Parts: sequence; structure tokens; C-alpha cells
Amino acid sequence: MTHPVHTPVIAADGALIRFALADLLTGRTTTMRVEFTDAGAAEPWLTRLAGAEATLAALGQGHAELPARPELGRLALLLWLRRWWPAGPSLGILSLDPALLDLETAVATADVEDLAEGLLDGFEASPAELFDAAIADGALLAAAVPVADEAREFCTRLAAWFDGQDDVVRAEAAAEVSARLETATPGQREYALAAGLDPLAPGEGVLASGRASVDWARVPPGILDAGEDTVTWRIVAAAAATRLEVVVAGAFADAAISAFASHAGEPFAEVPLELGAGRFSGTAELDETATRLAILHSGQITVDVGVAGEGVAGTTAEDRAEVVALVRARPPETGTLAERAAAASADEEF
Repeated sequence: MTHPVHTPVIAADGALIRFALADLLTGRTTTMRVEFTDAGAAEPWLTRLAGAEATLAALGQGHAELPARPELGRLALLLWLRRWWPAGPSLGILSLDPALLDLETAVATADVEDLAEGLLDGFEASPAELFDAAIADGALLAAAVPVADEAREFCTRLAAWFDGQDDVVRAEAAAEVSARLETATPGQREYALAAGLDPLAPGEGVLASGRASVDWARVPPGILDAGEDTVTWRIVAAAAATRLEVVVAGAFADAAISAFASHAGEPFAEVPLELGAGRFSGTAELDETATRLAILHSGQITVDVGVAGEGVAGTTAEDRAEVVALVRARPPETGTLAERAAAASADEEF
């Protein structure tokens, strides 16, 4: 099965709606694939969306290739951007502000709910939840300054939609944010691609060392530079104890993440990582067994950052390179609100 990093998807009620990533990023989407997980649940909304004849044929096959609906393609792309966008100065790809992504995703979700009632029953986030996340702690007001007019329009649309849902509190909140965007001032997100490991102390020696890349599937989105070879590690022999040191260069935001050292697929050490100046870093002492392993098999040790476990469908270097190439080739005119804001901010800086 194709890795999710290549296939934007909407988890609809009773079906998965898949799109080709290259088509969405270039704005040339013509078809979408509907794969049923519960035909009975999917039939009502698919009938409203595609008509009775097309729905009957799809139900008979268990799947269908249908003409793409722009509302669904837009939502699928935004969901993909929130999870997989490969930001990082090392790649030349700007970071996208999560508040702006949440705002636009709230609007896109509301559009899909209006398009086909019931399609998003049990969906991962409602327009209300997405809007709440966008405005939390004033994040949207700071992030939207470079695209204030468009952000105000989105808030106005949400205010009207919430009003139609009898959600008076959020309707008023969206209208208030729209008004406050008239005078919002920009925030600042600090970021730096930090250097590697610190110098050794006198009397210490390196038993093993290496570099690694972060598997996008194992870390939260928007936390780390998505480039390759950002992880540096070494096992240091000292008088007091042998230790494993790990540094992950390039940090956008804080998160609870760890690094895991393995030999032949078996983890032998975990290093909790803490956010520092443009990097995550951490150290863990090794027991005698792990130290002996480092001495005897130094060239066969691997270090992974993020969630460990067999249940994670990891990305490969080839997966990541393909996505980066597609994102770099993305036409500017197809950009989302968050992309336009990032580009505008970068232009102001230079």
C-alpha cells in the first residue's frame, strides 16, 4: 500500500477518499478514489455527492474513481499539509503557521459539510474545534498579519457558518477576530539550524558515532527541520560512566520526543530529548551490556528519533525526497493561506 505521505486522504463516514499528491500540489486534480469501509454508512452521502447511478456502481465494486470535487480536494490537501509539509531551511521550504492552517481547514471542513451532509460524521475535527485551535492564545492574530485581508474573509465566512449552526458563541468570536485583524501585529517564531555535538571533556573518548535522518512518520508535524542527516549521535566513554549523546538540529517548536539506539533491530537505549537553541538534545547513561555492544558492534548501531514500535509505517529517504521535489515544484498561485503568509514574511525579511 502506498504510504500516506504520498496520498492525501479524507477519512469520511464509511469510506476513504484518496487523491494523488502530485495532482493536489499542482492544482490539476481531476479524479478521486473512494474506497468503502462501511458501504451502508457511505451510501447516503455518496448518493448526494455523485448521484444514485454512480453510487450503485461504486457499491457493487467496493470502490470508485469519481470526478474530483474541489471542496474535497482542498480539504484533503490541507489535512496533508498539517501532517506532512516538509519545512526546513536546509530544504529551502518555509514553515507553515499552524494557526493559519487550522483556520483554512475549518473553512474547508465547513464547505464539505455543506456539500454532502453526513460525509464527515465522526471526522477527526469539526470546524468549531479547528477554529478554537486557530485562535488559542492569540496565535491567529499574530500569524495572519501578512494575509490579514484573506484571514478576515475566512473569519467572516466562519462567523456566518457558525451562525447558521446556531453556534452563537463562535459566530461572535469569529466576527471579533475578523475585526481585530485590522490592528494585529506580527509575532516572531525563532528558528535556527544548530550546530552538532558539544566538545568532549579531557579524558573522554568516542566509542561510536554517526548521523541519521528523522523519519517524518515518527515525529509530530511542524517540530523539526525535515531535511536529511539532521541527527548526530555518539557514544562517549568517560571515567564516571559511558553515555549516549544525541542532537537533532533544527527545531521549530517543543514536543515530547526521544531517540532510540538499536542494534540488529533491538533497542538498547532511550534518550529523552529536550528543546534548546534551535535543536533538541539529550544524554543517557549506558549499562555494561550496552557499552559492550557499542565497543563490539559500533558500525551496526542505528539511532531513530521519535515514536518507536513496529506499528509505525515509516517513511524512507526516497519517500521524503519525492515529496520534497513535489513541494519545491508547487506553483505559487496554488498556495494556501499559510503558504502565502510564509512567503510574504520571507519577502519582508529580505
